[in-house]
Amino acid sequence: MLWYILKLIIMLPMIGLMAWGALKLAKKMQDKAGIGAGTKSVRIVETTMLSPTLKLAVLEFHGREILVSVSRQGLTRLADAPARQHIETASTASESLPR
Repeated sequence: MLWYILKLIIMLPMIGLMAWGALKLAKKMQDKAGIGAGTKSVRIVETTMLSPTLKLAVLEFHGREILVSVSRQGLTRLADAPARQHIETASTASESLPR
């Protein structure tokens, strides 16, 4: 019994350190390979919750806006359109209007 507890006290921290080291090594290798770096091509523009299990989302992808429904069963593309230009804030827009 004592031998089992001694092995447990020694091996449990070693397994934890090995798992932590593997995660750090994977992160370092991803950084070297350039995985996950750079600009993202997909951007979430807006989301709206319709019910606890259903959500609508507008995604921007390569100059297009795509409306999708998100549920427990997955994603469904509902519509797509050209991406809108960034709209100025209301105060800036009202200042540019002639009086």
